[in-house]
Amino acid sequence: MSDALTLPAETRERAGKGASRALRREGRVPAVIYGGKEEPTPIHVEAKELVRQLMTGHFMNSIVEIEIDGKKVRTLPKDVALHPVTDRPTHADFLRLAKGGKIDVSVPVVFTNEEDSPGLKKGGVLNVVRHELELVCENDKIPSEIEIDVTGKEVGDSIHISELTLPEGSESAITDRDFTIATVVAPSALKKAEGADGEDEEEVAADEVEATAQSGDDDAGEEGGDE
Repeated sequence: MSDALTLPAETRERAGKGASRALRREGRVPAVIYGGKEEPTPIHVEAKELVRQLMTGHFMNSIVEIEIDGKKVRTLPKDVALHPVTDRPTHADFLRLAKGGKIDVSVPVVFTNEEDSPGLKKGGVLNVVRHELELVCENDKIPSEIEIDVTGKEVGDSIHISELTLPEGSESAITDRDFTIATVVAPSALKKAEGADGEDEEEVAADEVEATAQSGDDDAGEEGGDE
């Protein structure tokens, strides 16, 4: 799993839109920690540090230890609201992680050994149906990514969730079907070539019909002339 991130914070003394706007003017972002059978804790964090951690690309899938008054609270980011124009964070929600608990998360998939896939080596394309997997994980064993080996995959092969060995402490949140994660498909260029061949055949057939019809008209004209 990703290493836990640390985010310094301070408790919020006041709530409301006016107080939140004042915090944003000071370069802070209002936030809240909730869950874990405890009362929500209103906090605020430094905007620059929050943006820096968001830019890592795995912030929303990492455990974030929020430091408040010398104590650390283990959390998982659940939502970061962004300004519609500037894209600056305006509010953040953090879920408090209870010890020994489980949580639903979306974990990105990464494909490996593509050079060992005969289908891809022949020019096939890896069509990714699901870029993330919905998993139920122990909250201290959240994987940063799920690796999927495509060794031996041919054109037409599919990869289903049942083929994967998930990390210890993780299981699929979807249990009612063996869903597809990716397929190896023929390259679009090949499909276009096949389509072009079909169009050529249709054009030839149309020409033949037109030639036959014209020949029939000529014959009819000759018969009329004989009369």
